[in-house]
Amino acid sequence: MEIKSNKIDSANAVIEATILKEVIDSNLEKIAKELAKTASIQGFRKGKVPVAIVKKQYGEKLVQDAEAEALREVLNKGLEELSIDNSALIGEPNISKFEKSDDKIEVAVKVAMRPEIELGDYASMIKEFDKPVVSDADVEKRIKEIAESQAPLTDIKRNRKMKEGDTAVIDFEGFVDGEAFEGGKAENFELRLGSGQFIPGFEDQLIGVKRDEEVEINVTFPAEYQAKNLAGKDAMFKVKVNGIKVKDEVAIDDELAKKLLPGQEDATLEELQKQVKIQIENEELAKLYNDDLKPELLEAFVEGIKFDLPEFVVDQEIDMALNKKAQSMSEEEIQELRDNADKLNELRDTFREEAQRSVKATFIIDALAAAENVKVEEQEVMQTIYYEAMQMGQDPQKAYEQYKDSGYLPAIQMSMVEDKVLSQLLNSKIKEA
Repeated sequence: MEIKSNKIDSANAVIEATILKEVIDSNLEKIAKELAKTASIQGFRKGKVPVAIVKKQYGEKLVQDAEAEALREVLNKGLEELSIDNSALIGEPNISKFEKSDDKIEVAVKVAMRPEIELGDYASMIKEFDKPVVSDADVEKRIKEIAESQAPLTDIKRNRKMKEGDTAVIDFEGFVDGEAFEGGKAENFELRLGSGQFIPGFEDQLIGVKRDEEVEINVTFPAEYQAKNLAGKDAMFKVKVNGIKVKDEVAIDDELAKKLLPGQEDATLEELQKQVKIQIENEELAKLYNDDLKPELLEAFVEGIKFDLPEFVVDQEIDMALNKKAQSMSEEEIQELRDNADKLNELRDTFREEAQRSVKATFIIDALAAAENVKVEEQEVMQTIYYEAMQMGQDPQKAYEQYKDSGYLPAIQMSMVEDKVLSQLLNSKIKEA
């Protein structure tokens, strides 16, 4: 058996071989003899089945097993020649060539290895940045908003025109093309004007209306409205204003602080201001990280850290992008790709650069996590899924099981590792104002 091994780069290799018919025949003979010892064939005692009968009974299956054993030998010898350990391989070897003739089989097997990544002085690639500044006015505004959210609603005695910020107590019924539609009717519904809770334009048309007045409001449902039968349609609502409510004033003082800081009986307004300032700083920092700094830092690492990528991992990423694209394609377009290999390859190539960047980013995050000793255990993933499910009013255990059954847990864990390692790196470069 002739074997030729070639290491294309540090992440890819190809092993080519010519497997002679004699090798396949020898393997087949050996497999048939082993099977004869255990095979149960009618008319013969177990362990006494002639090899010729076994060959006749199992025919093509024996040939396939003989060829598979020859391929394993090709792979093992090729890896040995290249000094590649099995533990360094990623994914399954890819048989890119398998051409049979009467006296031999020409094969080529592609293998991929985990890339060797030299991170170098990656800390120097992280730029210093200023910590977001939160003013006293920002803190006062937030505390006022919190106080207003805590304030009870009360009916106003004077019948005045409604303005933004008021809560209208209304009966309404909606019509499209003169017909009432399901879900478009309610009584004594409390709607805060300016909240954006209703269809655009609805709340604006209630401004200036008084209690006990009846009005017709004309709006258009958004094109992306969740009820498809209403999306983009013009609608008319008959509305009656039953009452007008406003928020009571809530004093911003130590008593409010005690209410908002449970467990701190001696809480003061000053302490509340400190806590709110920290909260806003954390929110602003998280926004700065997620919107700007993390994407910029990851892009800098992808551009600055050079290493070879395993081809098959990139191809997997392209396959996922292609499948996603196919979901928005017509059956005719999909069939055209099936019939035209050149067109399919052309489409695949449009995803290649982005796929390479994505794969590279994943390997870099993995290497950085090891360098920075960042880990995310399964328990932490579970807690995150539970928290998000509870926030959305879902069953936490059921949500976790769905993610697990769908095979999404590794992706969620990797995303959390990325978030953690980039945050840790950025935290080291914050400049206090």
